[in-house]
Amino acid sequence: MHSRSRRSRWNLGLAVGVALFLVVLVIAILAPIAFSDAADTMGARHTPSAGHLLGTDTAGHDLLLRSLVATRLTLLMTAGATAIAVIAGVLAGTGVWLMPGRPREICLRVIDGMVAFPGLLLALVVAAILGAGGISAVVAIGVSGIPYFARLTANLAAKVSQQEFITTARLLGVRNGRMVIKHLLPNMAEPLLVLSASTLAQTLTAISALSFVGLGVQSPAYDWGKLLNESLPSLLAGRPYEMVGPAALIILTGLSAILIGDGLAAAANPRSSSKQVRSTMKHSGAPAPEDSYLASVSELRISAGDTLLVKGISFGIKDGEIVGIVGESGSGKTLTAMALARLLPDGLSSTAARLSVDGLDLLRPLPARRMAETVALVYQDPGSTFNPALRMGTQLSEVLTTHKGFTRAKARTRILESLRLVHMTTPELRLRQHPHELSGGMRQRAMIASALASEPRLIIADEPTTALDVTVQADILRELKRINRDYGTSMMFISHDIGVVRAICDRVIVMYRGEIVEEIKASDLSVERAQHSYTRSLLAATPDINAPLTTRLAAVSGASIGGHNA
Repeated sequence: MHSRSRRSRWNLGLAVGVALFLVVLVIAILAPIAFSDAADTMGARHTPSAGHLLGTDTAGHDLLLRSLVATRLTLLMTAGATAIAVIAGVLAGTGVWLMPGRPREICLRVIDGMVAFPGLLLALVVAAILGAGGISAVVAIGVSGIPYFARLTANLAAKVSQQEFITTARLLGVRNGRMVIKHLLPNMAEPLLVLSASTLAQTLTAISALSFVGLGVQSPAYDWGKLLNESLPSLLAGRPYEMVGPAALIILTGLSAILIGDGLAAAANPRSSSKQVRSTMKHSGAPAPEDSYLASVSELRISAGDTLLVKGISFGIKDGEIVGIVGESGSGKTLTAMALARLLPDGLSSTAARLSVDGLDLLRPLPARRMAETVALVYQDPGSTFNPALRMGTQLSEVLTTHKGFTRAKARTRILESLRLVHMTTPELRLRQHPHELSGGMRQRAMIASALASEPRLIIADEPTTALDVTVQADILRELKRINRDYGTSMMFISHDIGVVRAICDRVIVMYRGEIVEEIKASDLSVERAQHSYTRSLLAATPDINAPLTTRLAAVSGASIGGHNA
């Protein structure tokens, strides 16, 4: 089972990228051995022919052979610069999170400032200081890539460092070096590897650019950038074929690195093998390992002008966990969820020390596609969610066609699969209907199906059953619980109904006046076990069907927060 799962992580993009890169690697190894003398032999200038496929330059050098021979030096320089960026960036990013609070914040701001500085411009400055040459180019490009890896590593380390196994290691006195090697780096390996492959392509372009402008490799040595520089006069003279060799090899190598990076990213996506992994765990009887938080919120503040609505809350949601958020109207529940989905209403602003879902830093600009693949929303009122003028099929497939690039036929197939997952009757008919032709329960099932179609890592359900009758509520709740159980989808479940939260959630966050007053296991959500007086008041105000008719419910004082529906 284990070997089959490992093989399944290969995909077409990764396989093609590795194959192309192996071809380039073989050229780098063999070409200098087989063609070095022939490439440096001088003769007369020739146009492309059977003897010289790409012709010869003004000095009579065979252009194809020189391009092949230059592969080794170009790859070595690219690998060296990439190694500098990766190693130094990882050390800087992990080292930041081993510092105490204030120095750490200062270093993080310094890294942010360096990231904002254009990398190629920094490389040109460093190369100009060190002087022209191959080693100078490697150092310059490597140094310019350090801030990006430091920023990524710092963000990843921030997520991992909050876990209990890190706290335990600190309590046990584990040294910092061992902490990084044994605990931090293994939990950050996949995203770092993906970025390293993508960075290789960018480094190749930058190395070639420095040689092209004369700051890289110097004669008599040559790399692809140097060859492009030497062939520039020929291009202006109407002989563009002299640039074909180095340009084609740069494109081929860059393409292979990009395909490897994208392939590794797809292989690292838990969705690509989640069903098989879960199946293996079920049959083996071993529990899933407890990883770092899927969603992480730290020091989240939301304000409307000078009025603070959410007051620096912090919490996390684990992979496959259902976390409930309860509290009276105006406590900040929905605003917290909307901040996590980056959908705050106009007029509100938010700040946070950390806001991430599945490794995505939500404090930075992100393509809508990434958000659509990571977070999905199930709103409170199914009657107002859909456009009454459009058929259901058009609306349900919009995310897939807009953000994931699906064709209409493929999107329709995926939506039908999702509708069947939520037990929608006659799904083909529902796609041709308008929203008013569906009952409230059907519309809510359709909304859940739409959320599932993009295979999100986190579903935010904002009072998803409030507008439904009791029997339909039970069906929808069973569907949400089944989806969580069968597919391991994490959920943030917002509700006023303590009984529902107790039944469906693993853990409960209690909010009052924009603050978290208590976190408690759902199984412990009772008057006897709750620690905070507000939580006990909420529980005491919940009707009990078994209580005597003369029992008076407790009253909870209201919490008005700026007039916003929170």
